[in-house]
Formats: sequence, structure tokens, C-alpha cells
Amino acid sequence: MTPFGEKMRELRAARSLAAKDMAAGLGVSPAYLSALEHGQRGRPNRRFVHQVCQYLGIIWDEAEDLQRLADLSHPRVTVDTAGLSAQATEFANLLAEKIQDLPEDAIERMMAEVKGGGQ
Repeated sequence: MTPFGEKMRELRAARSLAAKDMAAGLGVSPAYLSALEHGQRGRPNRRFVHQVCQYLGIIWDEAEDLQRLADLSHPRVTVDTAGLSAQATEFANLLAEKIQDLPEDAIERMMAEVKGGGQ
């Protein structure tokens, strides 16, 4: 699942919308919407995020947050460590190799560290 897919599913559920009804309202197939919610499709484009916001009546900060989540929702990430230390390259490669085995609390701690800028 991606951050965007998780949020979209949460918003849809909060409004008691069936996936097929939301898909019809957005002009996409239910299969596409399901794949997007489950992270089996790439990150949605800005036009689609805007359509979702219009369909769900999302404005201002919530719309910006949804776009931010979409920007962070590519299921296949590339990390460019060119010009960084050997340790940074090793860390990026280890993370890519081991992320599926990490417990959620470890991921949460690392996210807090990265979001906090190492402070």
C-alpha cells in the first residue's frame, strides 16, 4: 500500500463510498482504483489527484496533503547516492534489501529521524 492509496481509501470509507461508485465518479475502472489504493499502480498524476479532491470535496490544506502523499507514493523508489559517502550508499542499499523485514516500529523511528532532519 502507498501513503496516497491508504489516505484515499480512508477518505472513501469515511464517506461510505463504494469503490465502484467512486471509480465511476472519477471516470476510471474499479480495478484501477483498487490497484491505486493497494499500491499496485504508480504514483497518480496531479490531474487525477485534483479530480479526487473535487469528487470528495477536499480543499486547501487537505488537498495539499493529498498531493504531498501522492508525490511520496511511487512504489518503486530510486535513491541516487552519487556524491554521497560510502556509508550513505551502503545504508540505501541495505534499506532496499531489508525493508520488507523491518518491524513497523523501526520504520516509524527511522521516519521520525528523517522527518526531523536528524535533530
